[in-house]
Amino acid sequence: MDRSYQVFKELKLKDRDISVNTYVSRAAEEVLRMYGLEQKLVKISGGDYLEEIFRESEQGSSSPKVGRFLLERYDALFITPATSNTVSKIAYGIADSLVTNAVAQAVKGRVPVYVVPVDIEGSIVSEMPYNIDRKQCQQCEDCPPRDNCPHGAITERNGATDQIDLLKCKGCGICKELCPYSAIKGGPVDVLVRDVDMKNVETVKNLQGITVLESPEAILELF
Repeated sequence: MDRSYQVFKELKLKDRDISVNTYVSRAAEEVLRMYGLEQKLVKISGGDYLEEIFRESEQGSSSPKVGRFLLERYDALFITPATSNTVSKIAYGIADSLVTNAVAQAVKGRVPVYVVPVDIEGSIVSEMPYNIDRKQCQQCEDCPPRDNCPHGAITERNGATDQIDLLKCKGCGICKELCPYSAIKGGPVDVLVRDVDMKNVETVKNLQGITVLESPEAILELF
């Protein structure tokens, strides 16, 4: 997620004339908050026309804004990062979300679609949100991370710190800095890509109007 954000931030810095409209799926709304990226989106989509941020939670089931792809408003659509769920829906022509609706309308409107799958092949390194390492946690009655979390995301159970509520977490990292036992973790883990996800990526590669890119950074080569 952060790599995708950094790519478009770099594009905006290189060329101020580039307009970036951001379509955010319902799941991405939550993940952006977890990784502390929600408030940073304005750096790539400032709010002017064709620079808006469209959230699925605000668009309704019909996703009316994706109609722009039929009106020659866009030069390209980038789905990055594309989760295995989104890739599978694209592979089988399902358009029941903001993002998959955008793909369907873009193809119909002859707008080039570029998909950057999270799961391509073999194994990948995935960045995990903040969590509590229970082996390190001392279950302190007075817990600085819990007591100072500005979002109340660290829960308590039986008078001791329990876990981080990722739906409340904003990814600010204050908790990690405050824990004297380094029990707040978050970082890269090695994840195996399922064979069904690899097959779906191959299916998408053969679809009309869609190009699969292996990384967010590959987007930079198109400009």
